[in-house]
Amino acid sequence: QVQLVESGGGLVQPGGSLRLSCAASGSIFSIATMGWYRQAPGKQRELVATSDGSTNYADSVKGRFTISRDNAKNTAYLQMNSLKPEDTAVYYCNARVRVSPSTSYTYWGQGTQVTVSS
Repeated sequence: QVQLVESGGGLVQPGGSLRLSCAASGSIFSIATMGWYRQAPGKQRELVATSDGSTNYADSVKGRFTISRDNAKNTAYLQMNSLKPEDTAVYYCNARVRVSPSTSYTYWGQGTQVTVSS
């Protein structure tokens, strides 16, 4: 079993910054992809950023958010700058984990709330 634990959410004013962390633990052979998704009230969950050796961003966050990974710690980060009220959502960590050389599963974290408001 693999667990993803997010941290770093909170309340921030427009224009401010937050850094989210996602630590993976458990039966990990390797991690192929880590990413961040978000879900605002009344909306579907959407991709924010992914990292699988290259990075991919939603158009709405390009130039403001940066995803990074520390593979030695099985941890992903999301640095969020110039935050806007429309960035308010629950942010979820996602990881495609190899638990053996031939077996992979996708895991989700429990989510962390980010609220951008004055």
